Amino acid sequence: MSAPTEEPDAAELTPAQRHALHRAIEGLREDDPVRSAAVAVVGWQRVLLWSALLITIVCAVKWSMATAVVLVGVSTVAYLLTMTDRVLIFRQGLRSRPIGISDEAARAIPDEDLPPYTILVPAYNEPEVVGDLIGAMAALEYPRDKLQVLLLLEADDDLTIAAARACAESEAITLCLVPPAHPRTKPKACNYGLHFASGEIVTIYDAEDLPEPLQLRRVVAAFRSLPDNVACVQAKLVYHNGHQNILTAWFTAEYGLWFGYLLPGMMVSTSPIPLGGTSNHLRREVLDEIGAWDPFNVTEDADLGLRIASSGYHTAVIDSYTLEEANSDPINWVRQRSRWYKGYLQTWLVQIRRPVRLYKTVGFRSFLRFNLVLGGTPIVSVLNLVFWLITVLWFLGQPKVVEEVFPPYIYFPALVALVLGNAATIMMNLIALREDDRSDLLLAAITVPVFWVMMSVAAAKGLYQMIRNPSYWEKTFHGLADKPAEHPADTQKPDSRKAGAP
Repeated sequence: MSAPTEEPDAAELTPAQRHALHRAIEGLREDDPVRSAAVAVVGWQRVLLWSALLITIVCAVKWSMATAVVLVGVSTVAYLLTMTDRVLIFRQGLRSRPIGISDEAARAIPDEDLPPYTILVPAYNEPEVVGDLIGAMAALEYPRDKLQVLLLLEADDDLTIAAARACAESEAITLCLVPPAHPRTKPKACNYGLHFASGEIVTIYDAEDLPEPLQLRRVVAAFRSLPDNVACVQAKLVYHNGHQNILTAWFTAEYGLWFGYLLPGMMVSTSPIPLGGTSNHLRREVLDEIGAWDPFNVTEDADLGLRIASSGYHTAVIDSYTLEEANSDPINWVRQRSRWYKGYLQTWLVQIRRPVRLYKTVGFRSFLRFNLVLGGTPIVSVLNLVFWLITVLWFLGQPKVVEEVFPPYIYFPALVALVLGNAATIMMNLIALREDDRSDLLLAAITVPVFWVMMSVAAAKGLYQMIRNPSYWEKTFHGLADKPAEHPADTQKPDSRKAGAP
């Protein structure tokens, strides 16, 4: 089925377009409503949350100090569990490696044996970066007759459509105009494009992405060597503008740790993997089976990774990189990160609706890790603001109330969480930089606590939006960075880590 390239009018949509649009929006909600984030909180969850809030308020009124001690104790346990689990994941990541496919092995597959491949490139209000897409796609080493690239643009996004058409036509790229309809989200556009996709493997790139030329071939080779229950191969995302300012340096170091060590650690322990926003390569048949992307979830990548795991499939991480632009503007960064945190909460609330089924599918360790990563990450980031304030108050005047809410049996575990937790996080960043030979990011690793403050602000914003407007997609603007070639150190391949842990 060919993708529509003319601007669609709602009254003039063909039956195929009308069906594709309906399924893009309503498919998951109709087929498996429990897995859809269209309703942020279902009935029993709402009752449970309101009941917990009411009980907490009543206890706070009647037994204020005891309630405060219990809340601080619960938070301390959450901190300790999250810290311990993150260190364990990192240790596993140090001992393992992303799956490596050599250039020779990737090129050894005859062209006629390569499967059809579809690349979905959703873009909205991004005329400044669309021009780079043609060059990036042309650089891919994959037979043109087996490669389909669908540039997914909202039909009323006149600026981006004009920019795309001004870049000249390319045989490898097809312009696919998505009829305007709510929700205006990336996953809705991907679902629409999927109806016109012809590939056996489907992946997503952002318009500004620069995947390494052999990535598609490496993925094909990886799938051939992996069990049939591997539904997705995630490539590593690397920022090319880590030297632009301190914010991009923090972001680059964070991604190096996440994609280079934490995701491989999750992979070898068969834990659910929250996918990255791009460069996740998916078997089409499994994608159709599990309902593709949730158009109402604002981190559709993390949600899809969890649905892959909860359906009994696995995700692998491959040693292939895609260059991206790190967010260099603080306000723009907070907008992006708050959407990620909100999406983590959405995904957690959706997946926990069937706790027994999820537990039986993934097992105890992965079930606990799912709660710590998806639910714990944003909540702990918000709690940081509270505990940092308490710490500052203690050092300023040591008020008695602070001492009362931290009895010895809570104070010492909390001290461990504060001192060892922060030290462990900084140490993981430093070890990752050493293993990747990225001494140029040393300042970012040492000053990372400032980055944590920004994370907490973004988490608080995401939590607020989760309550007020859960499916609102807050746009992240791109095209604010220099071209990759201007900073060669930033584009160094993240595959140079030494063998062995310290």
